[in-house]
Amino acid sequence: MDRYEINDKTLAIVACNEHLSKVYEDDQSFYVHNSSKQIMEDSCNYFGSSLEGRRKGTESLIGINYKAPIIVEESREIIFFPTSSLRNVDNSWISLNHIDKYYKSGKDITILFKNKITIRFPISYGVLDNQVLRSTRLESALRSRKNGKKTF
Repeated sequence: MDRYEINDKTLAIVACNEHLSKVYEDDQSFYVHNSSKQIMEDSCNYFGSSLEGRRKGTESLIGINYKAPIIVEESREIIFFPTSSLRNVDNSWISLNHIDKYYKSGKDITILFKNKITIRFPISYGVLDNQVLRSTRLESALRSRKNGKKTF
């Protein structure tokens, strides 16, 4: 597959190399012949913005611009966060909405998704915990805006 747009079923986009990613959905996984960054860019474009525009939106809402979580689609609150810098070809993207819990696996982290799929990522517990916290702040700010409340 050469193109993919993130949707409600997308759990994670795992970078394999600069031209290949593995996409995990609720009931299947498959490879897409594109970088994780390009998949994210295409998905943001599909929903009417750019990855850079979404990144700036995150900065405006919660003041974060490095490894910023991204609102891919507002009405369904589809929020993904990166595992590392967007410039890193090994950067993967994880859906906040589908995480059940996560735990240390040696130096790595394993995420258990709500559908019982587990994926291991080569990042520390602290990095993942911080990204989940940032994404939750973004989700809260988005909901506040949708409800007409000011966010600072």
